[in-house]
Amino acid sequence: MRKSRLSQYKQARLLELFIAGSTARIAAELVGVHRNTAAYYFHRLRVLIAENVDKHTWFDGEIELDESYFGGRRKGQRGRGAAGKVPVFGLLKRGGKVYTKVIPDAKSRTLLPIIESKIYPDSIVYTDNFASYDVLDVSDFKHYRINHSTQFV
Repeated sequence: MRKSRLSQYKQARLLELFIAGSTARIAAELVGVHRNTAAYYFHRLRVLIAENVDKHTWFDGEIELDESYFGGRRKGQRGRGAAGKVPVFGLLKRGGKVYTKVIPDAKSRTLLPIIESKIYPDSIVYTDNFASYDVLDVSDFKHYRINHSTQFV
């Protein structure tokens, strides 16, 4: 990393231990740095990976799409279950990789740009009956809907 007080040797050693799956505490002991330094270095590596993997991830074949809501308070009013919760959109290649993104809302104008930037045309896309996925019926994807009330998938 640029502008680091760690020597090139210690940086390379921390990188090796990160790749090997070592914890930051053990890496700190082996390299001879404070555990907070190793934890910060591991955190920065994870941030760099997250920033760069997003640019190069494309899906093809059979892909499942779904949205979910996390956090917030427990459901109090019926029909208002998503109030105060964070919407997260996810893509899953069957038998393969996963992509998730926190989104401001689950409307089609928000989801479609993500879908078009991550999935190759002519791919097979499976969704539930959520209304925001209606735009996929007239897109370049082969769109299939799964009715959760009749099929548990």
